[in-house]
Amino acid sequence: MAGHNLTTVEYFILLGFSDLPKLQGILFAIFLSIYISILIGNGLLIFLTKIDSGLQTPMYFFLGNFSFLEICYTSVTLPRMLADLWTQKRTISFFACAVQTCFFFILGVAECLLLAAMAYDRYVAICKPLYYPLIMNHKLCVQLVVVSWMLGVPVLIEQTYQIFSLNFCGPNKINHIFCDAPPLFKLACGDTYKIEVSVHVVAQLFILTPFLLILASYIKIITTILKLPSTAGRSKAFSTCFSHLMVVGLFYGSGSIVYFQPKSSHSEGSVKIFALFYTTVTPMFNPLIYRFLYVKL
Repeated sequence: MAGHNLTTVEYFILLGFSDLPKLQGILFAIFLSIYISILIGNGLLIFLTKIDSGLQTPMYFFLGNFSFLEICYTSVTLPRMLADLWTQKRTISFFACAVQTCFFFILGVAECLLLAAMAYDRYVAICKPLYYPLIMNHKLCVQLVVVSWMLGVPVLIEQTYQIFSLNFCGPNKINHIFCDAPPLFKLACGDTYKIEVSVHVVAQLFILTPFLLILASYIKIITTILKLPSTAGRSKAFSTCFSHLMVVGLFYGSGSIVYFQPKSSHSEGSVKIFALFYTTVTPMFNPLIYRFLYVKL
């Protein structure tokens, strides 16, 4: 980045909810409660999947890893937002902004890929039950988790480098709650078209492709469930998938509004709300969804 010698901005200002000065204390209390709930809820799921011998199956192995990923994903943005609400400083260095953006990309893509791996697990369990223990062995489960975490890392580091190699020569106020590509493009001087297209292509590859794999898995799953002879069998089979579908819907639904809709179709305020939804609200509700609909502890 330093080699370009064009960037004059040394730090950014995350505006966040600065337009609500009288609500800063209330917002801090709300988001602190949410963060604690995320840590406790997902931490409890990780703990239970480790100590309960009855939960040593691929389904719960993926669930434990997903819960850990949710904690990491949320920790990229929420602690910083809490610090801004508490101190009212709102400044973030150029390097810290780049690091936050990079980890946000990496963990977001890892979540998409892990959701796809979990869908594949349900596909094998329901559509190929006799082969399930053979196909979903521990080695394959570990490989799927490692691939989910690591597959996008080189590309996403390169994407982050490209974004922060842009010429930021003047405005440094990011009208968002964390550093992310869309609001950063608005601050860049000069032509950003090529890099925006590159980011969009990578998003299509690492976000839309897992979604299509999830969709294909569940089309096959639902087709298989509908062929089951008994109502009880259909209900039991679908109950193991329903919570995963809810999580996929919440995560992809709010994320697609931010990243795949035309810029003119939503305001910056709505973007903040939907960003909060997939970075904080969804991880908070995930343990509850899996607790009552999936894990059935």
